[in-house]
Formats: sequence, C-alpha cells, structure tokens
Amino acid sequence: MSIVVTGATGELGRLVVERLLATVPAESVAAVVRDKEKAAPLAARGVEIRVADYDSPESLAAAFRAGDRVLLISANEVGRRIPQHTAVIDAARAAGVAQLAYTGVLGGPDADFQLAAEHKVTEQLILDSGLPYTFLRNGWYTENYTANLAPVLEHGAVVANAGEGRIAVATRADYADAAAAVLTGEGHLGVAYELSGDTAWSLAEYAAVVSEATGREIAYKNVPAAVHQEILVGAGLPEPFAAILVDVDEAIARGLLAGTSGDLARLIGRPATPLAETVAAAVAAA
Repeated sequence: MSIVVTGATGELGRLVVERLLATVPAESVAAVVRDKEKAAPLAARGVEIRVADYDSPESLAAAFRAGDRVLLISANEVGRRIPQHTAVIDAARAAGVAQLAYTGVLGGPDADFQLAAEHKVTEQLILDSGLPYTFLRNGWYTENYTANLAPVLEHGAVVANAGEGRIAVATRADYADAAAAVLTGEGHLGVAYELSGDTAWSLAEYAAVVSEATGREIAYKNVPAAVHQEILVGAGLPEPFAAILVDVDEAIARGLLAGTSGDLARLIGRPATPLAETVAAAVAAA
C-alpha cells in the first residue's frame, strides 16, 4: 500500500508530498506525474514515481495499486476536468484503492458558481463509483490574492466586483497539511470536509492589510462585473478565464466563500495561517 499523490509536482501536490515526507517513510509515498524528469528530485529522496497523464486513460492503468490511498488533485484546465477526472476515478476503481481523496470546492453541491460545476460533477462520479472517498472541499487560496500583488501596488487599488462579501481564505500550505492528515490518518472515509480559514474578511479589509504591510495607501475599488471583466481582459487574461474570476467575485458577494466550519484547523491541529502573515511574506518577496 502506498500513499499516492496525483499532480505531485504541481503547486499543491508538491506541498502535500513534502508534508507526507515529514511524517511517513519516503518508500511509502508515490507521486503520479506527467514529466518524470521534473520529478527527479522526489525520486532521489526515495519517492516512487509513477508516470501518467489525466488525458491518457491507458497510462493511468498502472498509476494505482490495490489498497493505495490516493489524492486526486483536481485538474487545472477548466472545461476539461470531467473526462480527466473520470479517467482517474475509473483507474482507481479498477485497481481497488482503499481511499480516493478529492480536492473540490467549498460548499460542494451548494456552490452555484461556474468554477464549482466540474467539482460537483466529479464528487458525484466518485460517489457513483462506490470507492471509499474523502472530499476535501477547499476554499479560496490566500495566494489567489498575494500572487497578484504587482498590479495592486502599481495602481494602489484592489479591484473586484465582490461588493462587501467576505472570504475565509487559507494558504496552499494549509490545504496541503489537511490533505496529508487525511491520507495518513484514520476515520476520514465517507466524510466531506469544508476547508477554509478561521476568519472571513472583506476585500476592503484585505486592502487595509496590504496598506499596513507596504506603508502605502491601498484602496478597494468595487466595480460592476462587466467593468471588471474588461479590466481583466485588458490585462491579458483570456476572456473565458476572466469571466470565471468575475463569476467567483459575484459568488463572494453572495457569501459563498465565507464559511468558517473549523474543519481545516481541526484537521491540521493548528489555526489556519493568518492573512496578515501571508501578505507580509508576499510583500517582502515582491
């Protein structure tokens, strides 16, 4: 039996593998990757490398073994996730894995925004498969904001169409810790965890935190959805992706990413990383 992480060299996957290596022997961890060379540092540490591609169902046939605990990290190509996830689920079922954990979205079936649609279908596919499952319904990542500090600092403003909506974010490392806890612990089968930060904050409050960290006046500018769409496309984002981000902001305005269930802190055994801490680190690195 191995603990298997798909997308193991991605931004979330590599953090999950690091957390696992801190608690279990390397030989019990397997990394499913598309690029074997990219995973060479993991192989050097004793991690088993299994080469497979979400878009190649035949390659996934050898990715899993009976009794494996598997983390399916959702694919990053919106619009293509259903066939990709279906291929993984089918391969996991054929192999007879002991657990399939899936990184979905906060709210699960109650999330009515565009980005959630494929996650909801995937959860139902997993339920229909009969596999022992754990749903890790991740909220919004703090890095979704801190990774885009450059335009905020350039224009002195956080621009969005989220109104006064609040967001309970956590860092990618927080979510990785939760995934590792579920993959190495007991009592998590058949459970859906609503994972989010401990405190929900507004974008006006986020702008204030950035102001404090930079010593500059940063405003929050709430704009109509159509205006925000134009701004994002003008900044170089593909129109379909810009539309998804605008739709997420509308979901934030409706309170759909503000939930603070406490599941994340309970799983990782500590509070989620505070917003101010992540912002300060991002400003220092900028």
